[in-house]
Amino acid sequence: MRRYLAVGLDCYLCLVTGGLLVRPYADSATVPQVVALLIGPVLVLSFLNQVVLTAVVGAGAGKLIMGIRVVSLPDVRRPGPGRLVRRWLYGLCWLPLQPWYGLRARLVGPSGAGGPGPRPACEEAGGCTDPVGLRQVRRSDLAAHRRAVAGRAV
Repeated sequence: MRRYLAVGLDCYLCLVTGGLLVRPYADSATVPQVVALLIGPVLVLSFLNQVVLTAVVGAGAGKLIMGIRVVSLPDVRRPGPGRLVRRWLYGLCWLPLQPWYGLRARLVGPSGAGGPGPRPACEEAGGCTDPVGLRQVRRSDLAAHRRAVAGRAV
């Protein structure tokens, strides 16, 4: 649940900040022009949040608020910028299509017979990692892991 709230906070913060940046120009523009004006700042803010901020402090704004950190597997370190850019691009393509995938799964089902499809294997195994090998973990769990690893090294 924390991850979903963090994503929602990230989206909200990007849209509100982008809207505040575009607001002075919105009065003299048509609706399609305002939408076009809004897309640029929102994409830039999303990149800064998801890539730059995560590379610097280990999480974007929503994840920081929710106490989540993004780590690289298997070394449990802060991910590099290349992986973060790939993750950001994947999120831009994947996230907007989720309502369509959910609707399609409910209408068609896994074999075309209708009904919800089976759960992905990674959900049944205890959690999914994203395609670039990153994982979202609670900050407290990450701190406990690092203490345990440091205790073994002594």
